[in-house]
Amino acid sequence: MAYAQPPKKTGLPREVLKWLQSLDLSFSPKNMRRDFSNGYLVAEMFSWYYHEDFPMHSYNNGTSLPTKQGNWAQIERFLAKQNIHLQKEVLDGTIHCKPGAAELLVQEIYTILTSRRIKGIQGMEIDFTDRDYQDQLPMLARATASKAIKNNLRLTEVIAEPNISTNQRKVQAIIHMHLEQRAAERVQNPKRFNVKPTLGELAVRLPPSSHHEDDSSDSNASVQSGTAKSCEPSIRSKASVHFKEIEVRQTDRRSLIAI
Repeated sequence: MAYAQPPKKTGLPREVLKWLQSLDLSFSPKNMRRDFSNGYLVAEMFSWYYHEDFPMHSYNNGTSLPTKQGNWAQIERFLAKQNIHLQKEVLDGTIHCKPGAAELLVQEIYTILTSRRIKGIQGMEIDFTDRDYQDQLPMLARATASKAIKNNLRLTEVIAEPNISTNQRKVQAIIHMHLEQRAAERVQNPKRFNVKPTLGELAVRLPPSSHHEDDSSDSNASVQSGTAKSCEPSIRSKASVHFKEIEVRQTDRRSLIAI
């Protein structure tokens, strides 16, 4: 059964989109981040292959954080029971609507349920930040440090994990990433940031000539041979030295006292 309207461009391979259409889901996924964040469509996908383990009346198609946590808790219990492994970073990224997380999750589920491999998904680096989006923007429109924290740290993450130290580490990682991007921008466009070259960069460095190297090597060899020759007679002269014992007569102590 085909959808009433074809799905919008989502970044999924064509074979995965065809597979989603063949499952006859309750609604067509138009926004991957929003539609897959609560886990309802994920449960429907698994219910076609494990019908008895996924009663759909137990899942709620809501958008609140408690609804998402309840749906995903049931899904994770089933995954642990069936010994099916999905990356924790991908699940958390899907729940909190991180860019690219839902697409990667659907591709992993497709690989698990159909036993088919997708070209290019193996060895993919997990990066659910807005780095790619920021690189496409002009420098004037790129995010500041505070905006980067807002874009990459969702409010649902803070509510789901209220630990202050954990959230501080996340913020520090985002700031570190932002500073690395700024440093890369200064290297790519030094004139914009008025970056002046150092004295080492301004200095002209000429490669040494081969003739100079030959002369220096010959002089070093002559010096070494000369030092070796000069050391030989000194060693021989030291070996021919004879020492003579000298007797010293000491005065009598009594005579000194008498004086």
